[in-house]
Amino acid sequence: MLSSTDFTTASWELVVRVDNPNEEEQKDVTLQVSGDLHVGGVMLKLVEQINISQDWSDFALWWEQKRCWLLKTHWTLDKYGVQADAKLLFTPQHKMLRLRLPNLKMVRLRVSFSAVVFKAVSDICKTLNIRRSEELSLLKPSGDYFKKKKKKDKNNKEPVIEDILNLESSPTASGSPASPGLYSKTMTPIYDPINGTPASSTMTWFSDSPLTEQNCSILAFSQPPHSPEALVDMYQPRTLIDKAKLNAGWLDSSRSLMEQGIHEDEQLLLRFKYYSFFDLNPKYDAVRINQLYEQARWAILLEEIDCTEEEMLIFAALQYHISKLSLSAEIQDFTSESEVDEIEAALSNLEVTLEGGKADSPLEDITDIPTLADNLKLFRPKKLLLKAFKQYWFVFKDTSIAYFKNKELEQGEPVEKLNLRGCEVVPDVNVAGRKFGIKLLIPVADGMNEMYLRCDHENQYAQWMAACILASKGKTMADSSYQPEVLNILSFLRMKNRNSASQLTSSLENMDVNPECFVSPRCAKKHKSKQLAARILEAHQNVAQMPLVEAKLRFIQAWQSLPEFGLTYYLVRFKGSKKDEILGVSYNRLIKIDAATGIPMTTWRFTNIKQWNVNWETRQVVIEFDQNVSTAFTCLSADCKIVHEYIGGYIFLSTRSKDQNETLDEDLFHKLTGGQD
Repeated sequence: MLSSTDFTTASWELVVRVDNPNEEEQKDVTLQVSGDLHVGGVMLKLVEQINISQDWSDFALWWEQKRCWLLKTHWTLDKYGVQADAKLLFTPQHKMLRLRLPNLKMVRLRVSFSAVVFKAVSDICKTLNIRRSEELSLLKPSGDYFKKKKKKDKNNKEPVIEDILNLESSPTASGSPASPGLYSKTMTPIYDPINGTPASSTMTWFSDSPLTEQNCSILAFSQPPHSPEALVDMYQPRTLIDKAKLNAGWLDSSRSLMEQGIHEDEQLLLRFKYYSFFDLNPKYDAVRINQLYEQARWAILLEEIDCTEEEMLIFAALQYHISKLSLSAEIQDFTSESEVDEIEAALSNLEVTLEGGKADSPLEDITDIPTLADNLKLFRPKKLLLKAFKQYWFVFKDTSIAYFKNKELEQGEPVEKLNLRGCEVVPDVNVAGRKFGIKLLIPVADGMNEMYLRCDHENQYAQWMAACILASKGKTMADSSYQPEVLNILSFLRMKNRNSASQLTSSLENMDVNPECFVSPRCAKKHKSKQLAARILEAHQNVAQMPLVEAKLRFIQAWQSLPEFGLTYYLVRFKGSKKDEILGVSYNRLIKIDAATGIPMTTWRFTNIKQWNVNWETRQVVIEFDQNVSTAFTCLSADCKIVHEYIGGYIFLSTRSKDQNETLDEDLFHKLTGGQD
């Protein structure tokens, strides 16, 4: 028989270090515990022994050796496997973090270090009034990000003191779920579509949010352009391998900040990770649209994405226009704005929703599917052949394109009929040279078939290009988005159209900002300052009447139309290959790219993926496609989990719909991205 004294000998000493922000030094506290004591009991004993009267509700136990939180307070020490040699830290779950936003503004706020990153980012976005937090994530900057800045700092005798937006009183600081703050369904801040300023009436209603009216304007307005010298000092990736290095630092969305070695007050980058922007609404998304515009702007300026010189000048003209409007909007007094009756606005929105929104005549869509038929020129690339276009009669119906030798043979068998569902559509346009081309990459079992179409004029190009874009998404020209797509393409072509500048000479003197601020350093080197200013002002004439928010949205649309848009690069080694290659991950496909030449070799569509997983022993990502096609690769520039999460994340985002009322299935996200069997 065992006596009660034998049970007491089963207890043992556990040393816990207490990290109390109110105390200068961390202190070790020794507790007498037993293996059947639950974690909540340990914390209770600890607080009693510390004997300091304060709010301990945000504190939890962190196990240093295992790098995990002991958050299941009903679990016993035995169940967790905690023994006398365990190093435990009793520390707040919410700590300060410095975040560099897409507009390069530094924000300091309190973030949960115990919640998974997916949840932490959701809380951060609620604090900053950014909807659709699932599109963003946290990136740990690589050494290259700071390399040039350090070089610059050595030459500076006086250190630059950065203006940090401090949101320490963030609602995410408490242990309870984040307060909605400005992030509300019915009373979301509306901002003026003309000048983009947020409506002041709503700002004061949500006083529990640290994002005051002034702070909101800092995040919703474009920052003044950086000097050309500052641009040159920033890190610019030169090769695909350089670009691959930039993407190595994405944090694992399924683990907490603490588990990934992030320290209190460390600097991370908050970025749009997934290039699938859902439901961008100027009415609610002042901060989101501006931060997205800023991320696009820096991608252009630092040449993280390639564009032609003609496109660079359009981007420069839009930046110049936005910079001017932002400056004048900031000067305005917010309080002088007309008050908005938010309840009435919410009821009116509800009424529109109940009536079915803007009627896009769905019945008409079902019964009448339009077709396009016209003469176009076709080129199919083959080795050792010059690029010779041949004219055919083309017919576009549903999501398929067919071509015949001439119009008279339309009722017979076509030369070829191609279904464009899942294809890649790339613009091949030079407005100055009157070249309106469409490049189609059509998926087949072993890669992609490439073909080029050439149109005669802008209107023909806009109609066929819009039809191809919709067909690639599985939609027909009966879809309500067809006409807006045609108009978007036409307006973008008009921006590229260079007018004869009548007021150019007088405007040159009025350009109060250095033109080199709006183009990449490499582009700036090719032109003299006056020549560059003249070309930017010439392009600016096409956008001079645009309101602020429309100009930002147009910039984002132009960025989205670039061939390389949305591609995230990783250096990989495919199974059976002896050389390193680049894997490009996009919102709808994976691309195998030659690392030396940058030429795409094979494309796989997400729609053809049957399953994907990670072999954790060999660190290989294995993907199986339809038609018994499979591939496997190891990731050399980043952890294989990052690439796996990208694929699962894009597939998760494709499941979103407006009917979901902004609620997300977080469990589904972790199931698709976790990499677990």
